[in-house]
Amino acid sequence: MASTSSSDVLILALGVALAALYLFRDSLFAASKPKITSSTTKSLDDTDGNPRDFVAKMKAGNKRLAIFYGSQTGTAEEYAIRLAKEAKAKFGLTSLVCDPEEYDFETLDTVPEDCAVFFVMATYGEGEPTDNAVQLMQNLQDESFEFSKGGRDLSGLKYVAFGLGNKTYEHYNVISKYVDTALEKMGATRMGVRGEGDDDKSMEEDYLEWKDGMWEAFATAMGVEEGQGGDTADFAVRELESHPEEKVYLGELSARALTKTKGIHDAKNPFPAPLIVARELFQDPKDRNCVHVELNTEGSGITYQHGDHVGVWPSNSELEVNRLLLALGLYDKKDKVINIDSLDPALAKVPFPVPTTYATVLRHYIDISALAGRQMLGTFAKFAPNPEAEAAIKELNTNKEVYHKIVADGCLKAGEVLQLAAGNDIRAIPAPENTTAWPIPFDMIVSSIPRLQPRYYSISSSPKLHPNSIHVTCVVLRYQSVPNERVSERWVYGVGSNFLLNLKYAANGEEAPLIGSTGVENAVVPTYTIEGPRGAYKQDNIYKAPIHVRRSTFRLPTNPKSPVIMIGPGTGVAPFRGFVQERVALARRSIEKNGPDALADWGRITLFYGCRKSNEDFLYKDEWPSYASELKGKFVMHTAFSREPPYKPDGSKIYVQDLIWEQRESVADSILNGKGYVYICGDAKNMSKAVEEVLAKVLGEAKGGSAEEEGAAEVKMLKERSRLLLDVWS
Repeated sequence: MASTSSSDVLILALGVALAALYLFRDSLFAASKPKITSSTTKSLDDTDGNPRDFVAKMKAGNKRLAIFYGSQTGTAEEYAIRLAKEAKAKFGLTSLVCDPEEYDFETLDTVPEDCAVFFVMATYGEGEPTDNAVQLMQNLQDESFEFSKGGRDLSGLKYVAFGLGNKTYEHYNVISKYVDTALEKMGATRMGVRGEGDDDKSMEEDYLEWKDGMWEAFATAMGVEEGQGGDTADFAVRELESHPEEKVYLGELSARALTKTKGIHDAKNPFPAPLIVARELFQDPKDRNCVHVELNTEGSGITYQHGDHVGVWPSNSELEVNRLLLALGLYDKKDKVINIDSLDPALAKVPFPVPTTYATVLRHYIDISALAGRQMLGTFAKFAPNPEAEAAIKELNTNKEVYHKIVADGCLKAGEVLQLAAGNDIRAIPAPENTTAWPIPFDMIVSSIPRLQPRYYSISSSPKLHPNSIHVTCVVLRYQSVPNERVSERWVYGVGSNFLLNLKYAANGEEAPLIGSTGVENAVVPTYTIEGPRGAYKQDNIYKAPIHVRRSTFRLPTNPKSPVIMIGPGTGVAPFRGFVQERVALARRSIEKNGPDALADWGRITLFYGCRKSNEDFLYKDEWPSYASELKGKFVMHTAFSREPPYKPDGSKIYVQDLIWEQRESVADSILNGKGYVYICGDAKNMSKAVEEVLAKVLGEAKGGSAEEEGAAEVKMLKERSRLLLDVWS
């Protein structure tokens, strides 16, 4: 072994000493370092190690209100944010707007006395909490759940409750009622009455009627006075002089879409699905359209089951985009790149990706095609271009009757209201020379108009027959408004359905009837930027639609021996086409495995379907016989054509509920003796109620009683046991 020189030893020793000094530097030199005093104000993320403790976050951010929202489509979240904004403007109080899924509720009993909690809760499906509010409801209703101090005492808690629902549904606003009842039972004190918003009539009007009384009770209970807040903006909009073009969002719905990176496709990252089939379903589409679209999901990772819903992300029509750009004086700078910053991220997050452009925001990100809300108009009045316009829009804001007659009945959007108030002709194609510009700050537009949401459709196919495609059956929404002295009768177009109709025309190379050359709006179909951002939704001659799948509990029984009764007039038949396809696929496998008699003990599937005329709007008319053939008599279809004979003896029309009554013996036998399942899909306001009434009559008579007692009890029992399921809309 070679000998080590003295210089080598010295160098080695010096290295060890330096290494030791470095490793133990904090303890050796602590006295010489200045002490760092902790700040009295924590950041919102500094919650003593538990980011799910909302009370700690409130204290850290000096927030006196926590506002929880149970939201399925985004509406409850919008109202939660509105309440937070009003609390700040009226009383100077800041809020923590909370998704209940992101927090625990053990500390609900430690909310400080000078603070309060708001619950803005939507009711979903058949009286169910929204997906993000399931845990909250379990905690409130589970008697074994204890809060941080032990037990279930909330006697020090002050709260506000507002519910969102639809009166056409049986379980109207039950989730907000459950929350209210549970909190009262545990000793909490409600400020004001519980609010109930009815989406069937006017959620906006219900909210406006409720909030003033609530804020009065709130001020008294909280010991605050109105006028302590200020009219501050939620966002800061900056125009960018230079920004890399490839980093500007031009309608992309996610960062992954912008950068073209792979990832899971869901509501936060929809998949651009190619249209492989797009066809008209109505035999006589002169006045009405119903579009059948097949979307290719191969390679996307998207899966679905029969009964699920597909969310289609539309854009706003170019007519409305240009109208609002002109009304805001932004048309000449529509492609200017802007960035938007939230001035209080805990109160209001920027609702779409940035940086972007003015035109992109109006085209892809906010719902400028929705009815202009009455409260929104009060904000716009401050920026009126002249006294006459200010007076006109203030009247619409303050006079409920005038608003309902002019705006609600006239189906006026934000851009149209601005034009009308300024004395412009809203029937003319918008142009600089006929549209008065309002100097409304763009941050006010972003704050006032809600995010453009996907439109949901019941999937009309089965993955067992179509594993790589999703079928959509969509009737095109197009109707005329109620005329009044200021606004004549006009065509109103549904955003999602007309977007799909545009895609169908483009995919097939068909000529669409569009805006006329006379300068007056006389369109049958508005136009959309269906090519998508940067042309991403068009490849060669293939068009794409951004989609995601939403799960549903609307499912067939697993045992094919159980009888099934399906009631679906019009496009309500969509999920039942998927149901029947599901059974056809199962039948093919069973026959292949067990021979031609494999379906002998299967329960019968009965479909009650209705439309206007057999030769006009009979959906999938050519398909049903082939399904019946494959199911060997186990599929039976009863049809009602309301506008062709035979009619009832008194001359009135025949509907699906009349068919059920005609078949009452077999219906009662399937339900009572066969332990069958009943499914209703379609209009909630009229059809669904009428069907439930006739079912109660059928079952009451079969049990030797009345519809009001025995029949109603049987219908209730079917719902409780998930043997009567509804997929309805208003």
